[in-house]
Amino acid sequence: MSRYTITVTSDGRSDEDAVIGYDPPLRTFFLQAFPDESGDDLALWLGTSDREYETVDALHAAGRAKGFDFMPLPDSVALSLADDLAKEADRPRHDGPPAALMRHLQSD
Repeated sequence: MSRYTITVTSDGRSDEDAVIGYDPPLRTFFLQAFPDESGDDLALWLGTSDREYETVDALHAAGRAKGFDFMPLPDSVALSLADDLAKEADRPRHDGPPAALMRHLQSD
């Protein structure tokens, strides 16, 4: 799983320690931002389901729909995310009982 620190903004606030990355087992990009004071909860956590956001553009659109923005990405982060996705292009789909259970639970 890759993780890169970026800045996410929302309603005049910014989280300079937000995290964007790619999760190979879930085959999705993810975004985490704005932890609460305890650090246990996040105001924004996208990309927790199988193939939820297959492109950074889809992740960006979902974030904006919830009132959060993270564009433009630094060039180094954008290139690293593209490289992370390319490395996983030939990875076989996860099969077996745990993967089947996760697909079943997500379909409900």
